[in-house]
Amino acid sequence: MTTTVSGPERFRPFAGFGSYPTHHCVTGSLKHVYDFYGYPISEELLFGLGAGLGFVYFHFKGTDPFFGGRANNASPREEGLEKTAGRRTGVAVTSRSTSSTRVAQAELRKVLEAGEPALLYVDMGFLPYFDLPPDYHFGGHVVVAAGYDPPTGRVLIADRDRELHPVDWDVLEAARGSRFRPFPPRHTWYTFDFAGAREPHADDVRAAIDQVCDGMLTPPIANLGVRGIRKALQETLRWPDVLDAAALRRTCFETALFIDSRGGTGGGIFRYMYARFLGEATVITGESRLDELGSELNAIGDLWEGVAATFAAAAELDDPADLLEAATTPLHEIADREQLVWQSLKALVTG
Repeated sequence: MTTTVSGPERFRPFAGFGSYPTHHCVTGSLKHVYDFYGYPISEELLFGLGAGLGFVYFHFKGTDPFFGGRANNASPREEGLEKTAGRRTGVAVTSRSTSSTRVAQAELRKVLEAGEPALLYVDMGFLPYFDLPPDYHFGGHVVVAAGYDPPTGRVLIADRDRELHPVDWDVLEAARGSRFRPFPPRHTWYTFDFAGAREPHADDVRAAIDQVCDGMLTPPIANLGVRGIRKALQETLRWPDVLDAAALRRTCFETALFIDSRGGTGGGIFRYMYARFLGEATVITGESRLDELGSELNAIGDLWEGVAATFAAAAELDDPADLLEAATTPLHEIADREQLVWQSLKALVTG
């Protein structure tokens, strides 16, 4: 484990904090925190225990259409991956959010001055170490505040790469308080108590898998789960009717980004990560069939990667609509195969 600080002004992270590349911003940030507190665990296990896999398609007014592979995002109806993974590993996870910049700054300073890392939701469009278009915003990004230098007013940020990034306090607060849709971070932060930390039990693993299966097979609305994949297929073919050429090109690029590993999915819209989780679940539960179903999900991830590649190619065309049918055709097979996987997993963990 190595720690490298970028930028000309170098100050050290909290003692014992190490940085390294990760797959997904949420599970990578959780892993950084778990490792800091002496509880090493893989991203894949955190992802699986947190019931993080799903599918969502939406197109809200004023935003671009969105393909997502996550589930259990914190909301009034959902506990959130962070707390769910914590509950299944004996870690007490506390979240707070506020509309007050003053309160957010004061509370974060207390945590950092105590030498404790904090998990922060931010709009990555404000972070200076990303090379993003000036109008790009995504407030569902998660980082760890891993050090604080009061004399310079800078915070060390651990992200998905190996380096730690010094960020000016005002810049960080702009990222935390962004109001850009569809995922304004609302100054949300998480802290952790590892006093009761433990290894996950077989029952924890089975319950986590069952939760994902329910989300994929019996979602509350048609935009989610396997139904959501089928809806995305239909809605994508309508994009040329509702998007101008620039928006269509941008949407194709962003869709590819949020399927493949560049967008923090670990590749295959999180299917590769979940397949590896099922391999770990096999060891914990002693159920070899989980690993076999993981192999099938890995193959489905390959199909998703093909979809991403076609969307990426479409984004380079003068008329991206020319490739929309080719991009969406594999979704028929993907939906059918995913339905069988989740049905098989559901029967396995509840039978």
